[in-house]
Amino acid sequence: MPNIKSAKKRVLVNETKAAQNKAAKSALKTDIKKFDAAVAEGNRSEADVAYKVAVKAVDQAAAKGLLHKNNAANKKSAMTLKLNKLEG
Repeated sequence: MPNIKSAKKRVLVNETKAAQNKAAKSALKTDIKKFDAAVAEGNRSEADVAYKVAVKAVDQAAAKGLLHKNNAANKKSAMTLKLNKLEG
């Protein structure tokens, strides 16, 4: 444990930020899984709604720095291809 006051504060702030990042990443993964489930079900209308939610979540994660912009683009591209393969 640090002895200097500012270092102690940094530890607390880092723990808080790590918890926020973990929650945000978990929510992102959930949104992507919901989209994948809708595609696997073959439900086009549900997949369309889930796609919009997932793409927005990926964009927000990239803006916050949780994902690299190229990784975000790759995820969105993969989701778009899955959605376009779906008949409906």
